[in-house]
Amino acid sequence: MDLRARSERATTGPVAQVAEALGVLCGVYLAASPWIVGFNGFTTLATANLITGVALAFLMSGFVSAYERTHAMSWAAFCIGVWTMVAPWAVSGAVDTTRTITSNVIVGGVACLMALVLALRSVVGLHRL
Repeated sequence: MDLRARSERATTGPVAQVAEALGVLCGVYLAASPWIVGFNGFTTLATANLITGVALAFLMSGFVSAYERTHAMSWAAFCIGVWTMVAPWAVSGAVDTTRTITSNVIVGGVACLMALVLALRSVVGLHRL
């Protein structure tokens, strides 16, 4: 019961709510970025962004409803953010253009930051914020 109460306090703070909301928005943007930014012709990167964006959005939205069971998965969200930053160079084909690199590095960095905020809340004691 104490663990559940502590988890509830951790998700009700404004920092956690902002981090979760920005994480979900990062996932939605990442999934739609090939069509927003205009690199949907690069099918390998577009597919990678679509899959990882949907996964990130579902993962981050899971923190909202069941934080006590999903907060450990914030490290998975961090890994998705890292993958997003290196994907323009890692997927097959010559997809490392200025648009793809800029879009992926920014959204991947924000996703990593939001995942770290959620992961370190219980470790560092940020649950009071």
